[in-house]
Amino acid sequence: MILLRTPRLVLRNWEERDRSLFHRINSDEQVMEFFPFRRDRATSDAVMDRMRADIEAQGYGWTAVEVLETGECAGFVGLRPIEVDGIGGPGAHEIGWRLAPEFWGKGYVTEAASGLLDFAFTRLGLDAVLSFAVSNNERSIAVMRRLGMKRRGEFDHPGVPDTHPELKHHHLYAMTSHAWRERATPA
Repeated sequence: MILLRTPRLVLRNWEERDRSLFHRINSDEQVMEFFPFRRDRATSDAVMDRMRADIEAQGYGWTAVEVLETGECAGFVGLRPIEVDGIGGPGAHEIGWRLAPEFWGKGYVTEAASGLLDFAFTRLGLDAVLSFAVSNNERSIAVMRRLGMKRRGEFDHPGVPDTHPELKHHHLYAMTSHAWRERATPA
C-alpha cells in the first residue's frame, strides 16, 4: 500500500524486506541518541508488525520511506494520533521520523514530512499537527522549523524514565491547517 509519493520518495506500508533496516535504525546508537531504549530484533519485528497493522487499519501511520531512485528503505516518517498524556488533547496527531544515518542530510525527512502534512490537512481534515523532540535534538528541531512549524512550548516527557533525565525535556512544535494553507498559497 502506497500512502503518497513525493518527487524523490514513496511513503508506503512496511514490507518483509524492510525488517533488517527497521531493526538497524532502532538499535543504532547514533539514530537512537535521543531515545532511552534500543530494540532487539524480536522487539523491532513486533513494532514493525504493529505499525503495518495500524496503516492497514487507518490508512496512515508510521510509514516506510522508500527512495524512488534506488528502491531502498531509508527509515520512516509518520503521522499518528499522539499517545503522550497531556500533549495535544483528544484527536491530536503528531508527525515524526527516523532515518538511517546514510540518508541524513539529503532533505528526505523534510520532503516526506511536507507530503504528510499536506495529507493531514487536505485529506484527513486535521486542524493541527504537532511534533516534539528532546530539547537538544537540533537536527529534528531544524526539520520542524524548515517545515514552518511554530514552537508551542516545552514539557517533560512522561514516558522517559527518570534514569535518563537528559532526555526528559522536550520542545513542542505545531503546524495548523490555516498556516499550512497560507504557506501553500502564493503571495
